[in-house]
Amino acid sequence: MGFNFKKTINLGGGLKLNIGKKSVGISAGVKGARVSVNSKGRKSATVGIPGTGLSYTKTSTKKRKPK
Repeated sequence: MGFNFKKTINLGGGLKLNIGKKSVGISAGVKGARVSVNSKGRKSATVGIPGTGLSYTKTSTKKRKPK
């Protein structure tokens, strides 16, 4: 069994600071739409229909340089 850690701090004004075991991220948005980026270069945008549980997330990751 693995150990996991995640803490979300609401900064107000639609901003949230997300702290995890392996990265830190920030997200901004309103109900139904949000964008986020983390310390590993992962970017995502989420849109949804509030109250339905339906949402769509588009994620892009930083491409690694080949060795």
